[in-house]
Amino acid sequence: MNKVILMGRLTRDPEVRYGAGENSTSVARYTIAVDRRFNREGEHNADFIGCVVIGRNSEFAEKDLR
Repeated sequence: MNKVILMGRLTRDPEVRYGAGENSTSVARYTIAVDRRFNREGEHNADFIGCVVIGRNSEFAEKDLR
C-alpha cells in the first residue's frame, strides 16, 4: 500500500453519503487545492485533488473539515 501526504486548502465542505441497509457505511468526498512548488513564469498554479474516505474517517471529515 502506498502512503501520500498532501497539504493544501479545502475547496468546500465534504459531501457525506450514507449507505442503505443493515450495514450502512458512510462515504465522504471532498477536493483539496495543492499549490505547485515550482513555476517557471512566476504564476500561481494549483492542482485539485479529489479525495474519498470511508467509514470512521468519513465521519471525522464531516465533523472536523470546514
